[in-house]
Amino acid sequence: MLGTDHPGDEEAVYLAGRKAWDTFTQLCSPAAVRAKVPYGRTHLPVWFFRPDGPAVPRPTVILTNGSDGQNVDMWTYGVAAALGRGWNALVHDGPGQGQLLFVEEIPFTTRWEKVVSPIVDWLEERKDVDSGRIAITGLSMGGNLVARAAAFEHRLAAVACQPGCVSPWLGFDAELRAVVTPDKEETNRVWNEEVVPELTPELAFTVKKRFEIFDRQALRQAREGVVLTDIWTPAQVAMGLDITAVVGRIKAPTLVVDYDFELFYPGQPQQMYDLLRTRREYVKMTEATGAQLHCSPMAPQQHCDVVFDWLADVLRR
Repeated sequence: MLGTDHPGDEEAVYLAGRKAWDTFTQLCSPAAVRAKVPYGRTHLPVWFFRPDGPAVPRPTVILTNGSDGQNVDMWTYGVAAALGRGWNALVHDGPGQGQLLFVEEIPFTTRWEKVVSPIVDWLEERKDVDSGRIAITGLSMGGNLVARAAAFEHRLAAVACQPGCVSPWLGFDAELRAVVTPDKEETNRVWNEEVVPELTPELAFTVKKRFEIFDRQALRQAREGVVLTDIWTPAQVAMGLDITAVVGRIKAPTLVVDYDFELFYPGQPQQMYDLLRTRREYVKMTEATGAQLHCSPMAPQQHCDVVFDWLADVLRR
């Protein structure tokens, strides 16, 4: 919506899509369990999918989206695969995503363990969840978020980073990153006086889209059709997502996925793998099998086969 003549309709369009998603989850058999998990002063909406059959303890996978995905992506990249193996799957919106971003205007947090821990608490109270076999996956920038969470939340039995990402900030163009200095006032002066006037409509849209997730003012300005005037503040959040110093604290077995022609985080999956000090595996999705590019957009089923086969091996008892 931010690239149209009606950027202010962003929330309404999100809610229309959300209504369709909620309808779909209730038409599943069995219907997904909808709940609200406490998070700070608000709640995280969750959708808990479980296979048909007796309510016995099962492995459960928390599916974590990235910076601009929607819940339906989690069905494609995990729910169906989990159910097919007789497992449970949980989809949720966190800060910077879905309801919390588009309705409540809550941007991303650098403390993703604060998002995951209450979800694990909620799962552990369910009789149909094997609390010793709760895994987590992270798609796109979610590969950064779940690694951060696993560094501090040690009840997770397995972690899959798709791809491995140690610094989302490095996914921004070098020219843009160079604008941001420790001096907030000077950074914003250069941004507004020298950079913004030269932005093409396409680049202006990209800036609005990529920064609305990190700062409430940036989101509100984007909905007004305006390029953010304070780039320094959201940039601090993006930079604060760097997890280089904490990856070594992860205790759970960790899968790091990489892709031929990875566009956003080239080289970072290998960097994350090298930093890990736990049981680890590195898998490269390749052009030879049609699974190239960020998150294997042309081969989601193959992607799920790789990730969930690995999870099955780790969670086997």
